[in-house]
Amino acid sequence: MIKIFLSLILATTILFAGCSNDSGQNAGAEEVAPEEVVEKKVEKEIPQSDKFVTAAKDFSNLQLTEFNKPVYDAYGLWERQKENLPMVLPDLKPYDEVPLVYLTFDDGPDDKITPKILDILREEQVPATFYVLGYMVQKNPDVLKRIFNEGHAIGNHSYNHDYNDLYSAPWNFIVQMYTTDDILLKLIGVRPLIIRAPGGSAGMFTENYWPMVKAMGYAEHGWNVSTEDATRERPNASTQVNHVLNQLGKNPPRSVIVLMHSTGGKDETAKALPEIIHLFKDWGYKFGVVTPMTPLPW
Repeated sequence: MIKIFLSLILATTILFAGCSNDSGQNAGAEEVAPEEVVEKKVEKEIPQSDKFVTAAKDFSNLQLTEFNKPVYDAYGLWERQKENLPMVLPDLKPYDEVPLVYLTFDDGPDDKITPKILDILREEQVPATFYVLGYMVQKNPDVLKRIFNEGHAIGNHSYNHDYNDLYSAPWNFIVQMYTTDDILLKLIGVRPLIIRAPGGSAGMFTENYWPMVKAMGYAEHGWNVSTEDATRERPNASTQVNHVLNQLGKNPPRSVIVLMHSTGGKDETAKALPEIIHLFKDWGYKFGVVTPMTPLPW
């Protein structure tokens, strides 16, 4: 069943790619007889770094002792299918050794707010997780590379954030995730295993979505605290900080995933960020990045 799904994904992706190419690009090209084509198996180069963990072919190295290193896969979904590699993530014990806060930013990267946020994170020396949109990555590839090179985690937040498309069928959701995976693979050589459903899976997924998400090897995380910076009220910085305080309450959870946004019009989010960071530092939280072993926020 998974192979059928992936074959359809590939067919859809190829169709979209074909539509965007110059229709006359191959006009007059000399045809090559099938017997002249010799497929050469090339060993895939696996990126390695002390800034992130690259998943093993069999996902056997994902039970980590570190909470501040991003996890990526060097293989795309179609490559895992072609190589007969595992696709479903193993059962992992959630990390719960120390109180952790995960600062997460959706909908970027843009070329204004995201760099401001990155500057603050660098000054405060804390990592964060950026759930990116495929079309925004295409617009701002250098900002995406900065996120990656500075050791923050990158998550998949779909291609265009279009609820009508994403939630018309589970299949459309997966196609958007695959499309963004492919964009990231070509840009930085790896793809995320973590995703976040636009609008949140708790409110947007029907029961049919979860089996497909699991079958494709994605780990989906929502949040349990929000600055409310995407609401119609457009709260200022101090109000955003108060939202965080009110939602944490008198007995803050051991694992906190904070929802914020890093795109146009979120200047107040950037202004609120230093105080939010200092709050969690004062309370003794460590700062982590979302990985497949991050506890679910509910």
